[in-house]
Formats: sequence, C-alpha cells, structure tokens
Amino acid sequence: MTGTGTTTHRRALRPLYAAGFVTAFGAHSIAAGLGAYTHGQHASLLTLGLLLAVYDGAEVVLKPVFGSLADRIGPRPVLLGGLLAFAVASAAFVVAGNPALVGLTRLGQGAAAAAFSPAAGALVARLSPAKRQGRAFGGYGAWKGLGYTLGPVLGGALITVGGFTLLFAVLAGLAMLAALWAALAVPAVPPLPRARQTVLDLARRLGQANFLRPTATLAAATGALAVGVGFLPVTGAAAGLGPLATGAAVSVLAVCSSLVQPWAGRARDAGRLRAGTGMALGLAAAAAGLAVAALVPGIGGVLGAAVAVGAGVGLATPLGFAHLAATSPPERLGQTMGAAEVGRELGDAGAPLLVGAVAVTSSLDAGLVTLAAVMAVAAVATGLERRS
Repeated sequence: MTGTGTTTHRRALRPLYAAGFVTAFGAHSIAAGLGAYTHGQHASLLTLGLLLAVYDGAEVVLKPVFGSLADRIGPRPVLLGGLLAFAVASAAFVVAGNPALVGLTRLGQGAAAAAFSPAAGALVARLSPAKRQGRAFGGYGAWKGLGYTLGPVLGGALITVGGFTLLFAVLAGLAMLAALWAALAVPAVPPLPRARQTVLDLARRLGQANFLRPTATLAAATGALAVGVGFLPVTGAAAGLGPLATGAAVSVLAVCSSLVQPWAGRARDAGRLRAGTGMALGLAAAAAGLAVAALVPGIGGVLGAAVAVGAGVGLATPLGFAHLAATSPPERLGQTMGAAEVGRELGDAGAPLLVGAVAVTSSLDAGLVTLAAVMAVAAVATGLERRS
C-alpha cells in the first residue's frame, strides 16, 4: 500500500474508533452514576437493575437487525444514523430536564448504539486491507477500552459538577462530533450483491466453527472484563484495600487491555501470531488472572489479576474480530458483526451472573475460580480446534 493510501485508510478509520469510544464511554459513564441516582430518587435495587439492563437489552435485540440493514443499504448510513440518534436521545434528556427520564434515555441510547456499533465493525473490516485488519481492530478495541476506562471517572466528575444534565449534554456533543467526523472522512461503502438467504441458511452459517469459535472467544473475554471491573474492587475491599487502590486496579486492567490490543493486531497481520493460538492464549491469561484474584491475597493478587485479565482480553478481542472479518462473506459482514456483538453482550451479562450465583451459595473466591475453570476449558477447546 502506498503512503497516500495508508494515510487515507487511517483517516477513514479514526472516526470509527471515535464511534467505538462513544458507545463505551456513554454506557459506562452513565452506569457508574446510576447507584447514586437511584439512591437520591429513593428508588429500589430492582429499579437500579432495570436501568443498568435496559441499554444492553436494546443492543442484544437490535444489533442483528441493524447489522442486516447495514448489509442491505451499506454500513455508512447506518453508522451516521445511529450516531445522530444517540445525540438526539442524549439531547432530549437535557431539553426535557426531567431526571425520571433516565431510563427512557438509556433505552434510546442503547437502540442507537445497536445501529452504529455493528456498522462501525463492518466498516473497519471493509475499509482495511486483509493484511491490516488485525491492526485496525486492535485500534478500534483500544479506543473502546479507553472509553471504558475514562467513563466512570469523567462521568462521575461531570455528574458532580452539573448532574446528569451535564453528562448527557457532553454525550450529545461527542456523538454529534463523531457523526460529523464520520460524514467527512468515511467514504461511502456500497452494499455488495447478496444471494437470497433463508433462515436455515443463516442458522447453518452462524453454526459453523468460523463464527462460533471467535464469537465464543469474544463473549468469554468480555465476560472476564465485566467480572474484573465489577468484582476486583470487592475482592480488594475484602482484603482491606481502600477505594483508591481498588479503583487503580480496575484502571490497570483497562489500560493493559488497551495497550495489548494494537500489539496483538500487528502481530497477527505480520504473521507472528495465529488467530486461533492468540485467542486461546488470551482466554488462558484471563482465566489465570481470575484464579490469581481468588487465590492470592492482598494488593499483589488484585494487581496481578488486573494485569493478567487485561492482557488476556486485549490479546483475544482484536484477533476474534479479525478472524470474523476474514472468514465472513463480505456481503454479510454487518449481519456477522451484529450477531457476534450479541454474543459479547451475553458474555458481558452471563459471566457476572455466574460469579454472583456461585458467590451466593459459596464464596466470591469460589465464583471467580468457577469462571476461571470455564474460561480455561474454552481456551483448551479453542487451541485443540485450531490444531485439528
């Protein structure tokens, strides 16, 4: 690829990275402040659970729909429409000035993210040469990781200064800027000719190892990330660590994930790391981190777990997406990315539920070890399938 071609390629990808940042920052900045919101509104824990779930619920239901739409009309208009809808939903809360509309706003944001998230993934694949897709998805994942990292911190600061009104105003502005940037820098990518597909054809394609293996990897990695962010502070607090130390551990996890993803993508593109091997190693590292959190006491266990889980997630995630992009029919990329994103959302919800259920009947350490065992089995299965 020429220097000019490389520069154009990078310019087209950067607003897609910004879109990934918007969805990650939007989800986590709001979620981190909902506990204080429900407390101030004298709402129940059930209300808090519903407010947390409505964003992800909208994504699970609608991502396959918008992914298929991106294949039908092209991913660029779906990306732009989703970003604009996210901005409108956020701005509507600011204009209404009614705190009770947080749930409805999160529903609108989740539906909008369900549109632009798989469209962005499809565009990253369509706009990247085959030999640079690992690097492209590594950058995309790194910027999403940055959104996860900064969301709770900056979201909390914005809520402290100006309440949810200021936070939603900032989110509306970020989404509008990302939409404008994408409109100027992302080229039109026309839909590719598609053969007629029945429901049975879709089920058969999504049941193949080329889809199931990377999607299961993405689900497991996302689940490990969710458990690390949610339960490492609990483990640290039980060991006598303060909020500053446990918060730093979560930041270490997110930073490690963001730093490893571009490296993993470049190693894949250079032929130094096979996708199957890297996915298996990533899951094994995350499993080891969860085991360390359960078995090693004190700050050493918490930080060691954060580094291992973050590195494992960072290794597995871009390789999973790049493998999907390389093995999916180009005319079905939106549908593939939408379905894979559903797998990630299920992992994001299922892993914390598994750990929590085991913790209720036994202990938190037992819950972490149980998830570590599940991920270790997944790592072995991925490695064996690759070898066969």
